[in-house]
Amino acid sequence: MISIIKDLKLNYIQYGEGEDIVLLHGWGQEIQMMQPLGNEFTDYRITILDFPGFGFSEEPKESWFIEDYCEALESLLKELKIKKPIVMGHSFGGRVAICYASRNPVSKLVLFGSPCVRKNRKSMKESFLKSVKKFPGMGKIAEVAKQYIGSTDYKNASPMMRNILVNVVNQDLSEYAKRISCPTLLIWGTLDEAAPIEDARMLESILQDGALIELEGCTHYAYLEALPRVVSILRNFI
Repeated sequence: MISIIKDLKLNYIQYGEGEDIVLLHGWGQEIQMMQPLGNEFTDYRITILDFPGFGFSEEPKESWFIEDYCEALESLLKELKIKKPIVMGHSFGGRVAICYASRNPVSKLVLFGSPCVRKNRKSMKESFLKSVKKFPGMGKIAEVAKQYIGSTDYKNASPMMRNILVNVVNQDLSEYAKRISCPTLLIWGTLDEAAPIEDARMLESILQDGALIELEGCTHYAYLEALPRVVSILRNFI
């Protein structure tokens, strides 16, 4: 489905019925990277969008910051009449979620590898694809992930998206995180090199109501590598 948000075509999907869950993908990815998680919660109404500049959504015409992506999310959810959702975000998507939850009612917040300050570290694509195949039944997810992880990195991005990447990577979201009042769950891989576990512990310390779950042996894509366990954890949380 397509909506016009901030004068841009924004692509999103919705399925399931019940309380709202909004899923936000990481940088260089798109809707499909969050679907394995969303498909486990069809007893909720799932909304997943392609952020502007990714998937089938139009690229911003100006150099955006986290706040601009947050405003796009706010506009979409207002249009869809989604109020006080459960919001789950991975990496960049989690950083947008931090901003969103700091200024909008949110029922529960879940962050996967989404630190307040994210530094541009080496890609985890290969290590993820190798590790995820070790888990029973995860081969199909690995094949989906292969198409999207790192598909729009700095080297391959347009000049505008390169500028935006520099903007969003260097933003400190600590003050936003401090203002989040809803229960917040951090799910992090102990082998995450893109967002080291120390970043998660720092974020947990400044949240008003935050808890960290460390997944041993998992990387930046822990939510996919340990999908059955993550789903079980989320069921208990939400």
